[in-house]
Amino acid sequence: MAILSGIHPVAEALRSRHPMDRLLVAQGAGGPRLQEIIDLARRAGVPVRFEPRSALDRMAGSSAHQGVVALGAARQYADIDAAAAAELVVILDGVEDPHNLGAVIRTAHAAGAGAVVIPERRAASLTDVVAKAAAGALEHLPVVRVTTVNRTLEALKKRGFWIYGLDEHGESAYDEVEFNSPTVLVLGGEGKGLHEQVRKHCDILVCIPMAGKISSLNVSVAAGVVLFEWKRRHSKRS
Repeated sequence: MAILSGIHPVAEALRSRHPMDRLLVAQGAGGPRLQEIIDLARRAGVPVRFEPRSALDRMAGSSAHQGVVALGAARQYADIDAAAAAELVVILDGVEDPHNLGAVIRTAHAAGAGAVVIPERRAASLTDVVAKAAAGALEHLPVVRVTTVNRTLEALKKRGFWIYGLDEHGESAYDEVEFNSPTVLVLGGEGKGLHEQVRKHCDILVCIPMAGKISSLNVSVAAGVVLFEWKRRHSKRS
């Protein structure tokens, strides 16, 4: 992940629409030039975080950052409209491992998904590690970053999407449920699964029946199982 520091380099990167993951501003820092950077970031949809100056020192590798550090993204994030126009959208509820995120993006593209949606906070973002794990899929599949998963689910429901959450306690097996179109598949984070409020926003909770003594699969493996079942069903209808 590229790191930029200093008012002029960060401002120029924002003006040129360089892909950016987030902007860090030192707590207590101010002034018109810094405010201009904050305004540019917010207009571009780049999350702004106010952190202790010591945190910026560590991130930049020195104290000469002028109170601002920007973390570049491997690719530009897409707008939510990219998801709203798709037949299948994959939403990740807090996947933190960049290798898992990249693998899910690769699988989602291969299965025919139109977009992957990730949250701003407590989740992996589009780093170089993700791009490498995605093996080129980032060039073809839009990734949308949203403030909250719950609001995004509500918005997609209003546009006619059916929401399917993958949960080890789901009431329906993934290979028995009818996938209505357009479809949203929601996958939870490593170890935690779906958050309770996200689970409540799902129309149907589906599970992958397990034969062994382990209750769940790695999120990228589980994504592959369910996404290619969706692809198989969708191909039959086409």
